[in-house]
Amino acid sequence: MTAAVNIVDRLRAKFGLRDDLARCVLCEFVCTAFLMYVGFCANTNYVLLRQPANQYFAVQFAWGLALLFAVQMGFGISGSHLNPAVSFFLYSFGHIGMDRLLLYSAAQFCGAFFGASLSFLTYYDGINSFDGGHRQVYGPNATAGIFATYPRDYLSVTGAIVDQVACTAIMCICVSLITEKRNGIPKYLQPFYLSLMLCVVGMSLANAGTGMNPARDLAPRLFTFFAGYGSEVFSYRNYSWFWIPIVCPMIGAIVGSWGYQLLIGIHFADDENEKSLILPISARTSESSIDEKAFTGIKA
Repeated sequence: MTAAVNIVDRLRAKFGLRDDLARCVLCEFVCTAFLMYVGFCANTNYVLLRQPANQYFAVQFAWGLALLFAVQMGFGISGSHLNPAVSFFLYSFGHIGMDRLLLYSAAQFCGAFFGASLSFLTYYDGINSFDGGHRQVYGPNATAGIFATYPRDYLSVTGAIVDQVACTAIMCICVSLITEKRNGIPKYLQPFYLSLMLCVVGMSLANAGTGMNPARDLAPRLFTFFAGYGSEVFSYRNYSWFWIPIVCPMIGAIVGSWGYQLLIGIHFADDENEKSLILPISARTSESSIDEKAFTGIKA
């Protein structure tokens, strides 16, 4: 054991990243890839086994547990945003700069693409057996929905916009209240609460797959385009759908996070030991009422 520890220590001393931004970007890539890989594998099991509708809850539970471990993995480095919408609302608060917003988002998109690729490779034989090698976006043997979100048949464009804004807003309200220092939730419990949040949102707001995350939807959708599903992954419903889970979560993140602050956060009793969230702060050194290293987002 000592020898193993010494080897790890030597590797850390020699190859460990010293630049904080580089560390955080790598962390966002790895943690997002982990979350997507486990989540898409859960989706694949559900689709390939033709599970009844009530087993959908098990899929949401799997996503929640995947988020628990993904958040914990990067909690002490970048805070495990895992979601451009989360990084965007942190940017709107002044917690991170434009450089981190852009680089974190790029890492999250790349991580989601990589996670989708790995899950497709893992279940390649199963998917071929299920659809006979004919990749389909809709129909009884469709498998595109394993990776990207698609609306239910009854959902209109307006309904889809409302759905994506609402589910992302609820997610960001929950993220804000969980990581609000004045709510007193210990840091070591926050990943657990965040996983419960994902389960609750996934089970209750599923009109269109509970996207909530532009990286979770666009990157895997792009992967399916290259994996043989063709342009229909974008042209589905005459191009009226694919942009919604990209744009609307960004709106929902602002609505939810700022709504929480304006209606709840700024009304806490004054505490001289805490600084106000709305005061300008630097990207990584200042304290705030909400912990910048305790945000995450996703999914399913």
